[in-house]
Amino acid sequence: MTLTECGTHAQIDAAVGGFNGGEPEPAIKTAGSAAAGMLVVMDRGFPGVALWKAYTGAGAHLLIRARSSVAARPVEHLPDGTYLARMSLAGQRASHPGGVTVRVIEYRVDGGEVVRLVTDLLDPTAYPAAEPARLYHARWEAESAFRQIKTFQRGPAEVLRSADPELVRQEVWAPLVVHHCLTRVIMSLAEDNGIDPDRVSFVKVLKHTRRGVVRQCADTPTKIKEFLAVLAEKVGRKLDNGTRRLREADRHLKRPDSRYSSKFSYRINTRDRQPTRRVAPKTITLQPVIVH
Repeated sequence: MTLTECGTHAQIDAAVGGFNGGEPEPAIKTAGSAAAGMLVVMDRGFPGVALWKAYTGAGAHLLIRARSSVAARPVEHLPDGTYLARMSLAGQRASHPGGVTVRVIEYRVDGGEVVRLVTDLLDPTAYPAAEPARLYHARWEAESAFRQIKTFQRGPAEVLRSADPELVRQEVWAPLVVHHCLTRVIMSLAEDNGIDPDRVSFVKVLKHTRRGVVRQCADTPTKIKEFLAVLAEKVGRKLDNGTRRLREADRHLKRPDSRYSSKFSYRINTRDRQPTRRVAPKTITLQPVIVH
């Protein structure tokens, strides 16, 4: 589980959990790395009182997608169509003092399914509902960061070779550290050229870094400075200074590993998968709460 910057794809912190654990437990461990004022965006598997208190206690704000059963009963309707509700521990009443108050925002994208968000940003005047709805889409930047690590940086190599738990943790941390260093190079290039880090190709930086490291014969500060200067020159020739294109690709579920025959599992027909394509800007429509 990683805490990833949406704008730079840098991994701020990470936690390794056990095979029989869930995602919220390691996510709580990274709460200490959330800076005050940071907005942390999470998917629908994370809402919970313990996680909520861990991050808000660190001074961070939360924006989490939630199922319809989470904080379902409004306790106060707000002027912008959102409402306040109580989120409590399992088995407790909503009025239990151990729970937390959240703001529920519901909206549709291009008339699709209702997306339901919970946040600790309770003031509808300071934080209009359309703004959190627009920001939630940025959570997918974390998936792009994982793709950089697993597809481009690691490649088809075996994921975890070690049988010892400590060595497994080392294998997990090693690519994260390398990715963080590459991200620092990208941030430096973007700052020097006055562009968004998204406009610097991760693949090009990775390729030139690999070539440079192979030729590196010393690790002195002078050599490292020369290496970074050459890298900046090579990558700088192909910087994309244009605006970022809106793109999307079809989402497919992976076939789970199964100990049974293939007739008990399903496969993805890759021939039906469409390539990444340009799309028009999305239309976000807020869903006001109907008061009976």
